[in-house]
Amino acid sequence: MADLNTGAAIRAWAGQRRLPDVHLARWLEMSERDRAALLATARALRLSTGAMVTALTTLEEICVRESCSIESVLARGEITRAVRGQPASGPARAGAFLAALKSIRYPRLAEAARRLDAELAALDLPRGISIFLPKDLASAELRIELQASDGAILRRLIEALSMRTDQLAQVADRLSGGK
Repeated sequence: MADLNTGAAIRAWAGQRRLPDVHLARWLEMSERDRAALLATARALRLSTGAMVTALTTLEEICVRESCSIESVLARGEITRAVRGQPASGPARAGAFLAALKSIRYPRLAEAARRLDAELAALDLPRGISIFLPKDLASAELRIELQASDGAILRRLIEALSMRTDQLAQVADRLSGGK
């Protein structure tokens, strides 16, 4: 009985979101517990169609690689924190959920990003300097942004960057595959 109710609820959710039939079929082929866990997550986060497709694909990849259930992946701490994250908005929580899934799916990439973030944080740059790593470390481009309201502040920010040129160059080298 629960199986029929879950299936009907999934079909209703998919109909509202216009989830393509191929993805709906993948969802319905899951075990009852996996289907129900994913439905609860989709409802809690109010996932968009695109986010659901990404989640389905990433969850399946994780489960194949780790020989585990979708339910067990969704029960992990980093996932439950993203789903329950308060007081973040629905889209922010959905983004955190997908980022947590990606971190599980690509652990080496996530660790590399954490190391680079830690290196940048250790630079202790003043307010007004923002450094951006490429999304998913998909390129070797490091972006630096300065925000200054007058010439004196701009000079101070440039001086701070100048004093950390070697460390910033090391981060750029790591992004490009060096050192």
